[in-house]
Formats: sequence, structure tokens, C-alpha cells
Amino acid sequence: MSIGWTESWIFRLLINLLGYATVAVPGALLIRYFKDRKVLDAPNNCVLKYINLFVHGEEDTRLPEIVGNVHSVKTKPSTTQKALTILFCFAGLQVSYLTWGLLQEKIMTQDYQNSSGEISKFTDSQFLVFVNRVLAFIFAGTYVSISKQPKHVAPIYKYSYCSFSNIMSSWLQYEALKYVSFPTQVLAKASKIIPVMIMGKIISRKTYKYHEYGTAVAISIGTTIFLLSGKKSSDIATTTTLSGVTILIAYIISDSFTSNWQSALFKQYHMSSVQMMCGVNFFSCIFTSISLLQQGGFVSSFIFLMKFSSFLWDCILLSICSAVGQLFIFYTISEFGAVAFVIMMTIRQVLAILLSCIIYQHTLTFYRIFGVLIVFSTVFLRIYLNHRTKLVPAKPVVENNQKV
Repeated sequence: MSIGWTESWIFRLLINLLGYATVAVPGALLIRYFKDRKVLDAPNNCVLKYINLFVHGEEDTRLPEIVGNVHSVKTKPSTTQKALTILFCFAGLQVSYLTWGLLQEKIMTQDYQNSSGEISKFTDSQFLVFVNRVLAFIFAGTYVSISKQPKHVAPIYKYSYCSFSNIMSSWLQYEALKYVSFPTQVLAKASKIIPVMIMGKIISRKTYKYHEYGTAVAISIGTTIFLLSGKKSSDIATTTTLSGVTILIAYIISDSFTSNWQSALFKQYHMSSVQMMCGVNFFSCIFTSISLLQQGGFVSSFIFLMKFSSFLWDCILLSICSAVGQLFIFYTISEFGAVAFVIMMTIRQVLAILLSCIIYQHTLTFYRIFGVLIVFSTVFLRIYLNHRTKLVPAKPVVENNQKV
């Protein structure tokens, strides 16, 4: 049974993009207009002051050494304190994101049934993105308000770029679950390193070590084994898988842009991670709310909420897990670095696949297990080799002054 054009993910994507354009295009024109005009000389005008912060940012009067050492003054913890902290971070990340993943799959793939016996399935991925971003914005905004933060100097509008790519990657992530299984989605996320390397080579002329090429090939082999060893039943299943893979590729591209843009902002403006979280989610709330209003998504979603009360609690818990998980990400990276964080999240991905297969009864054949083992063992090997390479000092260049 084929679906109509208006029910396809491509049509929904185009409608969403048109909605975002109604915010982005006028916003871009206003930014260009005010960029060409001086509004710095109006300190008593509240409106112009906020326009200036939005378009030009605030003048950075911090000394370079202060900027570079915003988070450097810390009391060195004891071994016990450090062990307890890393266990706290590990548990927080696992509980937050494992629960989030299971709820994500439940909402997008399972039927809801109310007390009167009515059965229905929720389909509006954008509403889920909205509720996640609203709570994350509230969490981040509250934290920024009550805690000491570095001076914010970045033009606020610059968060809109990674906000757009972030809501796109989130929407694509939810949408993919309509076409591929959750384990397939998780494995695709673990394989993000492949397109990242390709983009780095083409755009940045970045060079990679031999073990990085080798592990990338091994990851692609493991992913291919996993994808090709599933059940093949019909042309419809083939089309569905193709749509799912296409969505996952688009997700990886969007997610890669988000991380690269955020890295550039961190490097240029030295804001805190929570300030970044607040700025990105601020624009995400604007984009998604305007689009939902235009499409009537709020009305249809609230009607669904009224009919199926369990969906309401799933949405609330999903949003809490997403927001708390983001805070754990920032805290873990600031305390223990990116390597420890990547290891924790890789373990989370393995556990997510196992839990999904147990709870939602996904078929896990020998070849699929073999593919998963290849991917994650290679990811751990890559982390180890990269860490070891950083620890090995570069060999000094010995000049040969011997005369011939």
C-alpha cells in the first residue's frame, strides 16, 4: 500500500522549511538593515539597545588572559571525589539518554490506546522537537540567570544558524524512526565519523592518520553488514529502508554542521556551554512554534494529548530527559574532557541497541550482532589510538650538520 504525496516525509519537510523561511527571510533582511546603521549611540533607548545586542553583540572588554582562563580556577578534587563525580556523570548520561531513546521509539512507532478503546499513532515530529526545546530553553535560561557566567559578547542572531540545523537534525531523527528501526538509527549515529572525515578532507584540506582511515573503513563495513542482514520482504520494505537511509544521511549532515558552527562560536566569542544551549534553544522555540502555528500542529497535537493522557506524560518525560541530558553533556566535557564523554556515549549507544531489541523485540540475527560488534569495537579502538597518539611526544628534528 503506497502513501500519498502529502503524507510523505519529503512533503512534510518542505512545509516545515517554508514555515522556517517566514521567520528567517524577514529576520535576515532586518539584520542586514540594522548592520548598516549605527545604533550604538542610543544607550537610553531600550528597543535600540536590544537590537544592537541582537545584531552587533556587545563589545568585548575582557582581557585575553581572563578570557582564556574563565574556567581554569578550580580546586583540585581528591581521587575519591573524582571517582564519585565521574560515576555521577556516567549514571546521569546513561539514565537520561537511554530513557530518552526508549521514549523516542515508543512515541514514534507504538500505538496509543485510551480508556474508550480508541487506538491511534502520533505522527507530528515537529511538535516533539518543540516541547524538547522549550524545556531545554527554560532549564538553560534559569541556570544562566542564577549562576555566574562569562560576559556574553556574541551577536545573538548567530545562534540561529546552528539552531536551524539542530531542529532539522532532531526532526530528521524522529522522522527516521518511521522508516528504520531504532538500532539502525543508533548505528548510523556511531558512523558519523565517515562523512565528517570526507568533509574535513574536501573543505578544510585536513589530513588524517592511517589508523583513522582504517577505522573509518571498518565502521562502514560493520554498518553495511548490519543494514544488509535485515529481513527483505517486499518492494515497500525496500522503499521504506531507502527513505530511512536518506533521512539518516540528511540527519548526519545537519548534525555535523551544528557541531562545527558551535565550535566556531565557542572559539570566537568564548561563551559558556549553557549560554550556547540557551541561545540555540531560544531560536529553536521561535522556528518550531511559528511553523506549528501555521500548520495547525499545536491544535492537532493538543487534541491527541486530550485523547491519550499517557502521551502527555511521555512528552514531559522525553523533554526532561533531553534537557537534563544536555546539562550532563556540558558538565561531563568540562570536568573530564571529550574523550571520557565519547566513551560514555558509545557505551550508551551499545546499551540503547540492546534495550531496544529486548523491549520492542527487534530481530537481532548473528550477522547483525557481528556488525554491531565491528562498529563499536572499532569506535573504542579509534578512541584509544587517538588518545595514545596525543600522549606520544613528537620526535625532535635532528639537523645533520656534517659537511660533505
